[in-house]
Amino acid sequence: MTFDLILRNLRPFPDAQATDIGIRDGRIAEIGTLVGQGEDFGGRIAVPGLVESHIHLDKAGLICRCGQGAGSLAEAVAAVSRLKRDFSEADVHARGARVVEAAIRQGTMHMRAHVEVDPRVGLRSFAAMKRLQADYAFALDLTLCPFPQEGLTNDPGAEALLRQALAEGADLIGGCPYTDTDPEEQIRRIFAMAVEHDVDIDFHLDFDLDPGWTHMDAVCEATARAGWQGRVTIGHATKLAAMGEGSFARYADLLLSAGVGVTALPSTDLYLNGRSEGFRAARGVAPVHLLAARGGNASVATNNVMNPFTPYGDASLLRMANLYANVMQLGPEAFPLCMALITKGAARLMRLEGYGLAVGDRADIVVLDATDPVEAFGCIAQPLAGFKRGRPSFLRPSARILHP
Repeated sequence: MTFDLILRNLRPFPDAQATDIGIRDGRIAEIGTLVGQGEDFGGRIAVPGLVESHIHLDKAGLICRCGQGAGSLAEAVAAVSRLKRDFSEADVHARGARVVEAAIRQGTMHMRAHVEVDPRVGLRSFAAMKRLQADYAFALDLTLCPFPQEGLTNDPGAEALLRQALAEGADLIGGCPYTDTDPEEQIRRIFAMAVEHDVDIDFHLDFDLDPGWTHMDAVCEATARAGWQGRVTIGHATKLAAMGEGSFARYADLLLSAGVGVTALPSTDLYLNGRSEGFRAARGVAPVHLLAARGGNASVATNNVMNPFTPYGDASLLRMANLYANVMQLGPEAFPLCMALITKGAARLMRLEGYGLAVGDRADIVVLDATDPVEAFGCIAQPLAGFKRGRPSFLRPSARILHP
């Protein structure tokens, strides 16, 4: 068999055995000891292209314009609301491109971007995201999820803009019931639009630490009514971190039976939650690895980068998954499960086809600067090179110490 490209001496995570990967027509054609020329990676770890399941490119890089304030969710929403009135398409594109390029260098090859759509910003941010989608298609599959950050039923004009974004090619639709004056009506309308346009749904949901009320029941019931099992995700869901064991088990079973996935956003959720609790503050991060262990769809993602919601970030999904493992006190035996939250688990949540490192899968491959699987995750190994559909998409040589 002849190949377009051979990648030699790689260790597919979490295996310890080195092998060669032969690529043809953008897919993995053969794995084993192969004949032919190819670059030797010295037994380094290979993972499938990382999957960013929840990020906001349109409001990235705003921290120097508005500061961080007191660190509350309401204040962050208000700060961005004031700024986005003056967003230009060029500005959103430039800030988004910086994060996209950083993410590509960090090994991300699939990305779901949530885009604010409302009467303040119109469709300017959405138009910028569509340009990014085309500009970086050689290295990144970018899907766009317009959503009403400041509410839907209480924001006249927002629904019409959402419908226009769907008509102009949005890949799915998002919601944010906790900012709406009628959360359950927003959920109903978002499902109606999703069914009308046959698209998936990704809600921002339950973003606080009060376990006394939740919108998970409403979302799960709507999912069952619409027959949208496997097509609905909720992001944040930090109430899951505040529940007792019995309540958590009940909602874990409910989410699993409804086919609703959950995305944890550790950096933002740690930053914005638990501020009123003093020295014994809760971690405030949904334990999605427990949902994954039950067979549910689960992922870990970045959310925000350098803005009032999260005043830091480098678009590294491996760093985010490592942070999640730290917060959940997970050791090396759980590293493969945590890696799955930014690879195959996130891919399943996003319903990606042909994902993985098996023969027949798309040749979306990232090489990490480590030869041991535990070291690759535990030390946040730097991505050295990426191959998107079998074509080199980034190169990031290992740093060297220059001895005198």
